[in-house]
Amino acid sequence: MTDSRTMLFIAEFDDVYHAHSMQRRRALERLGATVTVFDLNAKPSLFERFRAGDLGRRLERCLDETQPELVLVNGNEALDEALVDRLRGRARARWINWLPQDLRDISQAIVLARPFDHIYGIGTDVAAEMADRLGRTVDVLAFAADPSVYRPIKTRDQYRANVVFAGGATPRRERLLTDLVEFGLALWGPGWRKTSLRDYCRGEAPSTDEYLKAYAGATVAVNIHHALVENDPREASCNQRLFELAALGAAQVVDDRGDMPRYFEPGREVAVFRDGAELKARVRELIESPSEAERLGQAARARLLQDHTYMHRMRHLLGDQPRAMRK
Repeated sequence: MTDSRTMLFIAEFDDVYHAHSMQRRRALERLGATVTVFDLNAKPSLFERFRAGDLGRRLERCLDETQPELVLVNGNEALDEALVDRLRGRARARWINWLPQDLRDISQAIVLARPFDHIYGIGTDVAAEMADRLGRTVDVLAFAADPSVYRPIKTRDQYRANVVFAGGATPRRERLLTDLVEFGLALWGPGWRKTSLRDYCRGEAPSTDEYLKAYAGATVAVNIHHALVENDPREASCNQRLFELAALGAAQVVDDRGDMPRYFEPGREVAVFRDGAELKARVRELIESPSEAERLGQAARARLLQDHTYMHRMRHLLGDQPRAMRK
């Protein structure tokens, strides 16, 4: 199925923290949409600033030139409520916000989403809280991954390790990962050189390529979510890393989240832990059984290919939206 709609995609684009923006655009184009990108990370030249003005003026110009049927925004505090209300008058587009925030950022997410026609949250917890506070429907659209980018590869040398975690340092992550040092731990991401695990940090701000190589070099890939309150049963949404590691075909050990069974089967496609003792036990089991680690990773990738690529997410998003009326 293809979709010939004209879209404006407003997001941040880079190869570290917003690498998925391009993958989402590519999925939309593969589905037949004509996509114009407005990169919020791009720094306009002095001439462009003089010609088009501030962010609001530049967005107005973009809307005037493209006249999209759909405008897709990935969260982003740069577009406040007043600006979106002002921009909506420039084209008869349906405005959609796919918010990346979890319960830690729910108040910010609500402010960002208020003026949009259609709102997606990444988890059932976020969607329920937002729907209650906004008094309107909020749908769930989880993260995904592009399996042509996140794919099984072989790495060696500095990327090879028994156990790998790639992500920012937090006290909870530091505490949980300390118990894995004996298995051969490698850390990638910001903040680790300021912790007790500084000696295990191999890189601070990995590009997509380094991130792929780091996890591809692991026997066991660890995934620890940010947590608002540890063991809070309200927290259900799953992070981006869950889908990236599945696409890589990595044997993943991940902390339990309420939405996990919606996407992957615990024990068959991912290994799940609820506390430090379970994390250590799951990691030990997989290191001692490489064949089980390989089976787990292959099952996770097969499930992702079946249900959780960006093609799946964007097809769902486009299918939810009625065609906007053209001027």
